[in-house]
Amino acid sequence: MEKAGPQDPSVGDGPGGDGRHVGLAITALALGGFAIGTTEFVTMGLLPEIARGIGSSIPKTGHIISAYALGVVVGAPVIVALGARLPRRGLAVALVLALGIGNGATALAHGYGQVMLARFVAGLPHGAYFGVASLIAASLVEEHRRGRAVSGVMLGLSVATVAGVPASTWLGQDLGWRSAYWAVLGITAVTAVGLLAFVPASRGNPAATIRGELLALTKPQVLFALGAGMIGFGGIFAMYSYVAPLVTDVADLSRSAIPYFLLAFGIGSVIGAWLAGRMADWNNERSVIIGFVAAVATLLVIVGVAATPVLLWAAVLCLGLLGSVLAINLQIRLMHAAGDAQMLGAALNHSALNVANGLGAWLGSVVIAAGHGYRSPSLVGAGLAVLGLVVFVLGLARRSGSSPRSAPE
Repeated sequence: MEKAGPQDPSVGDGPGGDGRHVGLAITALALGGFAIGTTEFVTMGLLPEIARGIGSSIPKTGHIISAYALGVVVGAPVIVALGARLPRRGLAVALVLALGIGNGATALAHGYGQVMLARFVAGLPHGAYFGVASLIAASLVEEHRRGRAVSGVMLGLSVATVAGVPASTWLGQDLGWRSAYWAVLGITAVTAVGLLAFVPASRGNPAATIRGELLALTKPQVLFALGAGMIGFGGIFAMYSYVAPLVTDVADLSRSAIPYFLLAFGIGSVIGAWLAGRMADWNNERSVIIGFVAAVATLLVIVGVAATPVLLWAAVLCLGLLGSVLAINLQIRLMHAAGDAQMLGAALNHSALNVANGLGAWLGSVVIAAGHGYRSPSLVGAGLAVLGLVVFVLGLARRSGSSPRSAPE
């Protein structure tokens, strides 16, 4: 069975304490994920409103999704490498407050260029937060429950797609798109208080160096897992980035129906987050393979049923479930493959997923702008998921061919 990797001795005091204390700590950590999930995905639900507000087209405005993703890609390795020696709880608090500042900047921005820059800034703390939060959560429980602890943190992101994103979308539609980002700023303030109140104080790793952390990037299994996430997860974002016009232009529903489809994705994400931790504790690698295969099938189904609202809703729910299964299991895979640099491994997963976010959104805009319609991003997405699966399997084959051990890195 694939494990999440050795415990980082620099975090807290290791497993122990009563279940209530651990539960409150993981809930506080998950609330930060809730804020991140809300700000990341509400942009997709409010894309038509933002485009009108800044005087741009929907395909061009879709590039602000890529700007946020670029912020995650840049911020995760840089912040983790620089902050490896810092106290973990303090780093988590600083990162969630930085997220709030980025969302305030988005709400205050005017014009396409300013919004692009603000979304880049908002994305910078994203991956690093999940890196440190996952490491703290894993340190609080026994080894055989670490998959579930990490999925508990990621559950906040999934709950955001059920509650935070639809609520913020409704808010943005009724009070203006800026109000959604002001709401996220409020959530980050509450999160900071929760982290200070419930997460145990923890020391950094005094032996950590920037070079040592970044050496994880040279490990072949880390690179294969990153490649699989960067390419394969782009398939989900290729479709989901343009769910709003898919609902209105293909399913022929009013814009008021968009939040219900965001809710479907969110319900699936919550179910998937619950399932993913258990799948990871069962068999991490097989879980990734199952997730990719099922994602390909679901994206192809969406191409065929997009004009039928009920079937489209069900397919979007399934895609949300598979997104959580893939995201969490790829994160645990990277934590294991990174060895002593587990925080970087967890953070890099979010860099990879946001490369996927940007790639999917960009390719979706390309095929839409070429006149292929709003179904076409799902077809592109299926192709990306196939490529991601191929990269992941090639990584496993390379490892098996280089050593007789079951999980060498």
